[in-house]
Amino acid sequence: MSIKRVQTTPFDGQKPGTSGLRKKVKVFIQPNYLQNFVQSTFNALPADQVKGARLVVSGDGRYYSKEAIQIIIKMAAGNGVKSVWVGTNGLLSTPAVSAVVRERVGADGSKASGAFILTASHNPGGPNEDFGIKYNMGNGGPAPESITDKIYENTTQIKEYLTVDLPEVDIIKPGVTSFEVEGGTFTVDVFDSASDYVKLLKSIFDFDSIRKLLSSPKFTFCFDALHGVGGAYAKRIFVEELGAKEDSLLNCVPKEDFGGGHPDPNLTYAKELVARMGLGKSDTQNPPEFGAAADGDADRNMILGKRFFVTPSDSVAIIAANAVEAIPYFSSGLKGVARSMPTSAALDVVAKHLNLKFFEVPTGWKFFGNLMDAGLCSICGEESFGTGSDHIREKDGIWAVLAWLSILAYKNKDNIGGDKLVTVEDIVRKHWSTYGRHYYTRYDYENVDAGKAKELMASLVNLQSSIPEVNKIVKGIRSDVANVAGGDEFEYKDPVDGSISSHQGIRYLFEDGSRLVFRLSGTGSEGATIRLYIEQYEKDPSKISRESSEALAPLVEVALKLSKMQEFTGRSAPTVIT
Repeated sequence: MSIKRVQTTPFDGQKPGTSGLRKKVKVFIQPNYLQNFVQSTFNALPADQVKGARLVVSGDGRYYSKEAIQIIIKMAAGNGVKSVWVGTNGLLSTPAVSAVVRERVGADGSKASGAFILTASHNPGGPNEDFGIKYNMGNGGPAPESITDKIYENTTQIKEYLTVDLPEVDIIKPGVTSFEVEGGTFTVDVFDSASDYVKLLKSIFDFDSIRKLLSSPKFTFCFDALHGVGGAYAKRIFVEELGAKEDSLLNCVPKEDFGGGHPDPNLTYAKELVARMGLGKSDTQNPPEFGAAADGDADRNMILGKRFFVTPSDSVAIIAANAVEAIPYFSSGLKGVARSMPTSAALDVVAKHLNLKFFEVPTGWKFFGNLMDAGLCSICGEESFGTGSDHIREKDGIWAVLAWLSILAYKNKDNIGGDKLVTVEDIVRKHWSTYGRHYYTRYDYENVDAGKAKELMASLVNLQSSIPEVNKIVKGIRSDVANVAGGDEFEYKDPVDGSISSHQGIRYLFEDGSRLVFRLSGTGSEGATIRLYIEQYEKDPSKISRESSEALAPLVEVALKLSKMQEFTGRSAPTVIT
């Protein structure tokens, strides 16, 4: 079969955000729209990572994935790729893709040089909702800015794409399909979606100790996949490997539209899990001891105890504080830890206490990947429900769930038959008493007019030119808030490659360690999302058990009035509070 050169013209706005290109399905299904982006990606990669190479193509199974996989397979053949690996039914979680790229070895002994991941992560799916695509490199991590900038540049100049008119490939069951195309043999290898990933997780965690915990009549467990791709792994890991009851799994059948829900594991959207865990509006009788959820592509997680929410910022700090004792993979010690800039400083305190290398990076997992590749970081996390380690180069929702189960198993190892198990809440409160508490909240204003959002951010930057003037405004709003010590627009110089990332968020830093951070998010598909992060550090043991909303109320008022949020956005309340 011969290679076809198809004429095309550029589309505006194909600039990848922090996690690839995300748009409405109706945008992606325009003739040549997906093809332009895929060809621009091939053109941005070094030739040896395309010609004769092996690529992974799969995703979270959202609407339009099946059609997109067939398009990319044909284009891979047209661009000289030797083989494409596809998970059964086109399903692979984002962390599983990273594991496959790093761990899976082909029949000829070669590994994949990269992957197209079809996901819009935690965004809704369906004909009128979101689709997304991103490219991961041979280390299993997201393409660096040097590549994504080149992809975007290519999308503005593209004139043709390459493809081969292959018949549709059956991706439902494992097997290899071969085609003779111009330049040689091209194969599509459909493989079991779970095997490589489960094998990797079993090498990290002590599954026997987790199994003992789950077998205790005093320990109850619940996992909600929100009808995302995490459901493709939940039964295999939690039921078959760890012995959990099947009725402990919620919404674990992957669906193209995520069952009509929003596959974002937070207190707003994971309604069924939140209610089951006793955190809903009506009280639940005897909630499970432990609950967790993953998002659409299973790279994010939410951890809950009985009637108790663990903030993502606390979660990564607690995992880091307990990893060496509780998780075999880390038994020889941690190389270092890192967090994204908007994430609370809870991890900083742990790093200082344990004398660990610590890094503060911009939002985007690729920044962690550089540190990990250089052997500088073992555990990292983001406030946006992303937690992970150097076992792969993506955040990993199920890894985080297993990390928490490992900590619970370790804390209860001599107490499995006792009267009362150590709970999630016990672990968190003990952590606060040791390290202090970082009261923390995030306000999201979604689909804001992009122009107004930029005006708001510019106004906040202008204010920083005079900190005395800022303090005059702050004290006029709330006299009980500490003085602002300084402010800046966060800029990051990568310690590994020296690259500089500017305009990564606006920070107001207070004398008592409190922070206000404002950032425009790159993960939405329409309009702009303004994210406001509010943090108050409390070391006094007598003040670490307050309601978060009460402790943060003065800073919230300052943040909203200082930024003139309602004036700029027309919103009297955020879309989501986490």
